[in-house]
Amino acid sequence: MKQFFAIGLLPLFLAFGFINTNNTTPTGEIKSSTIEWKGYKVTGSHYGNIDIQSGKLQFDDNGALTGGKIVIDMNSITSSDLTGAYNGKLIGHLKSDDFFGAATYPTATLEITNVAAKGTPGDYKVTADLTIKNTTKSIKFYTNISDNDGMKVATADMKIDRSEYNVKYGSGSFFDNLGDKTIYDEFDINVKLVVE
Repeated sequence: MKQFFAIGLLPLFLAFGFINTNNTTPTGEIKSSTIEWKGYKVTGSHYGNIDIQSGKLQFDDNGALTGGKIVIDMNSITSSDLTGAYNGKLIGHLKSDDFFGAATYPTATLEITNVAAKGTPGDYKVTADLTIKNTTKSIKFYTNISDNDGMKVATADMKIDRSEYNVKYGSGSFFDNLGDKTIYDEFDINVKLVVE
């Protein structure tokens, strides 16, 4: 396969770190996580997972989300839709300097800068600083926090524009006449965190 995706992040996307902006407690340690990425090209898509290296979420005394920190291990990215040599080529390409440069930038982070309740218990609009390849941009997304057997479960869906993080390979934003080799800039990140 000649076309590979900058996903992650990232990245990312998948990619997150949360910081407490309100100096509230308690802090919840992330005990398990699932981060799925999906990227798109003219001729199809690829998808897979990426792991959290470390992370915490923070809540006020009423259990409302106020902040936290999550760090993503960029070397942990996997592909679920390919096998064998194609899988290895895709993952190697995603980790290369064409995409996320995991040897130089082994982690990505997302730091919450603002949390606004949406009115429904557990639903929030989050503003956060996402850092990939030492480039930081503000993003916004919605998250839901629910209680399950004494644990808090956080879920979020977001779209990341890789072109904003100097991930240019196959991007129509930077190169002309790519045709069916074009890889779209936006990719999806779906997150589930279990916090104790």
